[in-house]
Amino acid sequence: MNFFQKEIKLQAFSRGFHLITSDILRALPELKQINVGQLQVFIKHTSASLTINENADPTVRLDFESHINKMVPENQDYYQHTYEGSDDMPAHIKASLMGTSVQIPITNGELNLGIWQGIYLCEHRNKASGRQLVLTAFGN
Repeated sequence: MNFFQKEIKLQAFSRGFHLITSDILRALPELKQINVGQLQVFIKHTSASLTINENADPTVRLDFESHINKMVPENQDYYQHTYEGSDDMPAHIKASLMGTSVQIPITNGELNLGIWQGIYLCEHRNKASGRQLVLTAFGN
């Protein structure tokens, strides 16, 4: 069994949902060496998250941002963790709701995603720096 692990830093993205599948594939050409396996992508942050969804129509990503902001609004009087701005506590909640990792099957050296699926970076802060990802691929 082969194991490959890399840590990468993404560029800084604006608040919203961004496709990062191509960034991951570029960073991990070793995937080609795996016929059957798994890729885990883990984000090392508490105010951004990862998910898999629509990769074709960009309005899906806009609708994700609009909806999650209604689910978890800023400036709630019950938030106590407000030292880093009005977007900070909502960003933590959104990150917990969306999750810190995704796992994708690898088949014949490629990610075995559905035809309309892509990996999203869910950036929940107004002014974030580049995010760190740990990519772990394993298989035969």
